[in-house]
Amino acid sequence: MPEPKGKKARPEQGKRERYMQPSILLGLYPKPSYGYELIQNIQRFGFVEGQAPPGMIYRHLHQLEGDGLVSSEWDTEAGPAKRMYRLTEEGRQMLALWIEYMERQARNLSAFVEQYRATRAAGSAE
Repeated sequence: MPEPKGKKARPEQGKRERYMQPSILLGLYPKPSYGYELIQNIQRFGFVEGQAPPGMIYRHLHQLEGDGLVSSEWDTEAGPAKRMYRLTEEGRQMLALWIEYMERQARNLSAFVEQYRATRAAGSAE
Protein backbone atom coordinates (compact mmCIF):
# COMPACT_ATOMS: atom_id res chain seq x y z
CA MET A 1 0.00 0.00 0.00
CA PRO A 2 1.51 3.36 -0.92
CA GLU A 3 2.21 5.77 1.88
CA PRO A 4 -0.13 8.77 2.02
CA LYS A 5 1.40 12.21 1.66
CA GLY A 6 1.44 14.55 4.63
CA LYS A 7 0.47 13.53 8.15
CA LYS A 8 -2.73 11.70 7.31
CA ALA A 9 -3.05 8.34 9.03
CA ARG A 10 -3.34 5.13 7.07
CA PRO A 11 -6.74 3.43 7.47
CA GLU A 12 -5.44 0.64 9.71
CA GLN A 13 -3.95 3.19 12.10
CA GLY A 14 -7.37 4.14 13.47
CA LYS A 15 -8.39 3.87 17.11
CA ARG A 16 -8.16 0.18 17.86
CA GLU A 17 -9.04 0.78 21.47
CA ARG A 18 -12.66 1.32 20.40
CA TYR A 19 -13.03 -2.45 20.07
CA MET A 20 -11.41 -3.24 23.41
CA GLN A 21 -14.76 -3.45 25.23
CA PRO A 22 -16.27 -6.08 22.92
CA SER A 23 -12.94 -7.93 22.82
CA ILE A 24 -12.87 -8.22 26.60
CA LEU A 25 -16.55 -9.20 26.73
CA LEU A 26 -16.00 -11.88 24.07
CA GLY A 27 -12.87 -13.07 25.88
CA LEU A 28 -14.98 -13.64 29.01
CA TYR A 29 -17.97 -15.09 27.15
CA PRO A 30 -16.94 -18.77 27.14
CA LYS A 31 -15.70 -18.83 30.75
CA PRO A 32 -14.40 -16.66 33.59
CA SER A 33 -10.77 -15.65 33.23
CA TYR A 34 -7.81 -14.10 35.01
CA GLY A 35 -6.50 -10.82 33.64
CA TYR A 36 -3.29 -12.31 32.25
CA GLU A 37 -5.17 -15.13 30.53
CA LEU A 38 -7.61 -12.61 29.06
CA ILE A 39 -4.73 -10.51 27.71
CA GLN A 40 -3.36 -13.57 25.94
CA ASN A 41 -6.75 -14.55 24.48
CA ILE A 42 -7.99 -11.24 23.09
CA GLN A 43 -5.00 -10.90 20.74
CA ARG A 44 -6.61 -13.42 18.40
CA PHE A 45 -9.58 -11.12 17.74
CA GLY A 46 -7.34 -8.93 15.57
CA PHE A 47 -7.91 -5.50 17.07
CA VAL A 48 -4.60 -5.38 18.94
CA GLU A 49 -1.27 -6.14 17.30
CA GLY A 50 1.12 -8.04 19.52
CA GLN A 51 0.39 -8.38 23.21
CA ALA A 52 -2.36 -6.14 24.52
CA PRO A 53 -0.98 -3.57 26.96
CA PRO A 54 -1.86 -4.85 30.46
CA GLY A 55 -2.54 -1.36 31.83
CA MET A 56 -5.09 -0.69 29.11
CA ILE A 57 -6.80 -4.06 29.67
CA TYR A 58 -7.02 -3.63 33.44
CA ARG A 59 -8.31 -0.06 33.00
CA HIS A 60 -11.08 -1.38 30.75
CA LEU A 61 -11.84 -4.27 33.11
CA HIS A 62 -12.21 -1.81 35.99
CA GLN A 63 -14.54 0.37 33.91
CA LEU A 64 -16.59 -2.64 32.76
CA GLU A 65 -16.92 -3.75 36.36
CA GLY A 66 -18.07 -0.27 37.38
CA ASP A 67 -20.65 -0.40 34.58
CA GLY A 68 -21.96 -3.77 35.80
CA LEU A 69 -20.88 -5.66 32.67
CA VAL A 70 -18.18 -7.69 34.42
CA SER A 71 -17.81 -8.92 37.99
CA SER A 72 -14.67 -10.09 39.73
CA GLU A 73 -13.53 -11.87 42.85
CA TRP A 74 -10.20 -12.86 44.29
CA ASP A 75 -9.13 -16.46 43.82
CA THR A 76 -6.75 -17.39 46.63
CA GLU A 77 -7.03 -21.16 46.44
CA ALA A 78 -4.19 -22.06 44.06
CA GLY A 79 -0.92 -20.16 44.42
CA PRO A 80 -0.77 -16.39 44.59
CA ALA A 81 -4.06 -14.50 44.74
CA LYS A 82 -5.50 -13.66 41.32
CA ARG A 83 -8.57 -11.69 40.36
CA MET A 84 -11.06 -13.82 38.39
CA TYR A 85 -13.31 -11.88 35.99
CA ARG A 86 -16.66 -13.09 34.70
CA LEU A 87 -19.32 -11.72 32.41
CA THR A 88 -22.58 -10.58 34.02
CA GLU A 89 -25.96 -10.93 32.34
CA GLU A 90 -25.74 -7.22 31.45
CA GLY A 91 -22.33 -7.96 29.90
CA ARG A 92 -23.83 -10.73 27.78
CA GLN A 93 -26.54 -8.35 26.57
CA MET A 94 -23.95 -5.67 25.76
CA LEU A 95 -21.86 -8.22 23.82
CA ALA A 96 -24.96 -9.14 21.79
CA LEU A 97 -25.48 -5.43 20.98
CA TRP A 98 -21.84 -5.15 19.90
CA ILE A 99 -22.24 -8.19 17.64
CA GLU A 100 -25.34 -6.67 16.00
CA TYR A 101 -23.43 -3.40 15.47
CA MET A 102 -20.39 -5.20 14.02
CA GLU A 103 -22.57 -7.27 11.68
CA ARG A 104 -24.17 -4.05 10.35
CA GLN A 105 -20.73 -2.48 9.96
CA ALA A 106 -19.44 -5.56 8.13
CA ARG A 107 -22.39 -5.42 5.70
CA ASN A 108 -21.85 -1.70 5.12
CA LEU A 109 -18.12 -2.18 4.56
CA SER A 110 -18.73 -5.04 2.15
CA ALA A 111 -21.20 -2.92 0.17
CA PHE A 112 -18.69 -0.05 0.11
CA VAL A 113 -15.89 -2.29 -1.18
CA GLU A 114 -18.20 -3.82 -3.81
CA GLN A 115 -19.24 -0.35 -4.98
CA TYR A 116 -15.59 0.64 -5.26
CA ARG A 117 -14.72 -2.49 -7.25
CA ALA A 118 -17.71 -2.04 -9.58
CA THR A 119 -16.84 1.62 -10.17
CA ARG A 120 -13.17 0.79 -10.75
CA ALA A 121 -14.06 -2.03 -13.17
CA ALA A 122 -16.45 0.24 -15.09
CA GLY A 123 -13.78 2.94 -15.26
CA SER A 124 -11.10 0.59 -16.58
CA ALA A 125 -13.42 -0.58 -19.35
CA GLU A 126 -13.50 2.89 -20.93
